[in-house]
Amino acid sequence: MKLKKLFILALVAFGFASCENFLEVESPSKYDDEYIFTKKSEISRALNGVYAQLLNGNTYGNYYLANLCLNSDVDMWASGTETATDDSYRRFDSTPLGSAGSKAWNAAYVGVEYANNFIAKLQESDYYVNCEDEDEKAELEQMLGEAKVLRAVFYHDLVVLWGDVPFSMTPTSEADDNTALLLPVTDRTAIHDALIADLKVASEKMKFASELDYGVERVSKEFAWGMIARMALTAGGYSLRPDKANAKNYGTMERPANYKEYYQTAMEYAGKVIESGTHTLAKPFNRVFIDECNYIVTNNDDPIFEIPFAKNSTGSIGYIHGPSGAVYEGASVAPNIWGASNGGACLSAFYRFFFDEADKRRDFVNGLWDYTYNGIPNLRNHLTVRNNKWSKFWGPSLGVETSGNTGINYPLMRYADVLLMYAEAANEVNEGPTAEAIDALKQVRMRAFGDAAKVDAYLAGVQGSKEDFLKAVLDERKLEFGGENMRWRDLVRNNLYSEAIAYSFMRYYGVAEAMAGGSNWTELVSVYDGKEETFYDYIPYRIYYKATTVNNDGVTHTNNNPQNVDIYPNTTLDVIEFYPNCLYETEINTGQYADYQYSDFFINSSWYDEGIGRPSDSVCYSFFGFMRINPQGVVQLVRNGVEEMFTEESLNNLPVVRYILPYPNDVILRSGGVYKNYYGY
Repeated sequence: MKLKKLFILALVAFGFASCENFLEVESPSKYDDEYIFTKKSEISRALNGVYAQLLNGNTYGNYYLANLCLNSDVDMWASGTETATDDSYRRFDSTPLGSAGSKAWNAAYVGVEYANNFIAKLQESDYYVNCEDEDEKAELEQMLGEAKVLRAVFYHDLVVLWGDVPFSMTPTSEADDNTALLLPVTDRTAIHDALIADLKVASEKMKFASELDYGVERVSKEFAWGMIARMALTAGGYSLRPDKANAKNYGTMERPANYKEYYQTAMEYAGKVIESGTHTLAKPFNRVFIDECNYIVTNNDDPIFEIPFAKNSTGSIGYIHGPSGAVYEGASVAPNIWGASNGGACLSAFYRFFFDEADKRRDFVNGLWDYTYNGIPNLRNHLTVRNNKWSKFWGPSLGVETSGNTGINYPLMRYADVLLMYAEAANEVNEGPTAEAIDALKQVRMRAFGDAAKVDAYLAGVQGSKEDFLKAVLDERKLEFGGENMRWRDLVRNNLYSEAIAYSFMRYYGVAEAMAGGSNWTELVSVYDGKEETFYDYIPYRIYYKATTVNNDGVTHTNNNPQNVDIYPNTTLDVIEFYPNCLYETEINTGQYADYQYSDFFINSSWYDEGIGRPSDSVCYSFFGFMRINPQGVVQLVRNGVEEMFTEESLNNLPVVRYILPYPNDVILRSGGVYKNYYGY
């Protein structure tokens, strides 16, 4: 039986669908431990119950990527309302109730409880304690390690999203009374310390992915090491800390005094993955994601751990990504045989301008059209572009009436991430780039360009100082991990989030404002982005393209699909053919081309409201909790809930980004007031 199907069965077998809220959860220990933990097959089945929690739609099944991939200069959700909602997290502004995040909080703690219970019951079992068969014991140690890594994944996400959180490595099922279910809120650094120490021991008895049934769809030694590196970088980096004396204060960005020790750990354990030689970047960048959309699993390339979703059952990867796909009366019509697609997990409209023109990632990732129910491509001329890494259109049809639950795997960790974590950590530890750090960056960049001379010339220009190399590593991460819920975390860790959001706002507002005759912000942003001063004044405002035409008597297909997945991953549907370089260069955007249509980018109603003579509400409010426009058209920052006028001098004293989520109100109520929100909530 396929591993994915086993996980789905585990959702049912262990009562996942009926789990109650955290602190009221029905423990998985209700099943017969004396039977389960005496047989390897049943222990494996219980472990599937832990894995199954990753498939939850309130975590990686949907919510983390659709709602908690926070706005940055890469990932972008456009919002045009002046009112805070319970789910305005992406723009750093939500009501104190935190009700929309409650399901994600509860789901993560259900995963923790399943993992805690499995670990405790296995370690207490006579079968584990007294096992003398070396092969049998090795398999038990592997399964124990898998559960410990999964527990670390759940807790790490909780810490990143909520800061200091309730923490215990003991199952609540062992509590004698309900008071013991009220876990103490623990400092985030202490949580990471405990998890890192736990995985350092567990990982030594685990197996490489190549030695496991189902390979990278199971937690391996490499993933355990990678999680140690990821948690160590997070623990050693900056994070938003609360002002315990003033709950209305948004907090301050701080890092621990011994932060270099964490970077040393990150360098060591990312280095272990590299030294193992078990993963490479041999497969082209686009093929990594196209293969995932076609349910192809490769165990020795970029993916280190993929969450194994199941077709038509779990996971919205490729439904919330890629081109949107409309349906008519609940179904699509041939040649569009793929059903509905949402496409809502988008990227910034300016993301494509960060890439070098020779970077193979640029045109693959940035999606600029959607599909009608009958397969006609329509130009997307909006505040965001589609994230084309994944799409249900890139793989086999699941049916014309299908929507979410694509079953496409999500790579929770890739080898490219490990290489760049190593480069960042080594640069910090050694106060500048080492030869090994430079080589790690080179491997990622070589796959993107395939031109050794060009890559070497670039690397020669970024290794002059610790600061230059860090910027190069973070820039590479920006280009490599778009849409993978990485960018805002990287910015937080390096205390660059406020700066990045300020310039992201100015890009949108400045370009929209420029259509009215000029902007005070475009030159500032152009210089910040390393462009010519006039770059954002003259980006391509008019795009020339060829597309399917619609006549009065029906649809005329131009049949312009290149039928080459390395150019466009769907080899059946029509595509939009752009005039060469018109998406990136301005000089060819003059005059008319006989067989090309054109559309105005950046200056339509999505960007500018002619009625009130200012950029649209979605331009003004998509970073609402940090930077916005007041009704009088004044650009304002938000500092501890109070608006202040933004000027160029403000860039030297920016407020913090309130990325930390509020504890859900129902959790606070169940704690009897023991848990308390800070950060202005």
